[in-house]
Amino acid sequence: MDLTKSRIAKDFGKGFYLSPSLQNAKDWAERVTQREESGVPTVTMFKFDERNLDSKDLKVRIFNSYNLDWIDFILLNRQNKTSVNLHDYDIVTGPIADDSVGTQLFLFNRGYIDKNTLIQRLKGNKPKFIQYFFATEKAVKKLVLKDE
Repeated sequence: MDLTKSRIAKDFGKGFYLSPSLQNAKDWAERVTQREESGVPTVTMFKFDERNLDSKDLKVRIFNSYNLDWIDFILLNRQNKTSVNLHDYDIVTGPIADDSVGTQLFLFNRGYIDKNTLIQRLKGNKPKFIQYFFATEKAVKKLVLKDE
């Protein structure tokens, strides 16, 4: 897997993203195909042992909910227009900034709401989907291609 082909300015940075939800993965594949205006939506399935999140040889960050730390991390990464991540985590997992959350982040970035309002609007929202982000080759090596 070539991490250099990953896109910049994403939720957790430049790297490889997975979803534990097959439907979410299918929807994402459709969106990417439409955005690129080519290709066939394809979902590749991997096995990932979540015990790796407690591994001593990987630096891992886990966000369990929409909170101030998650907001700051998302904003930092989405504003990073370079190909170098602004953090040193191997794996990050946490909520996806879906359309409703994305709308609130857009309002904040444009100055229509302040950070306190943003937090209040997100507080109590249960994340619809979570995502797993793999930033390094060391982390990607923990994935095993799933046989169908």
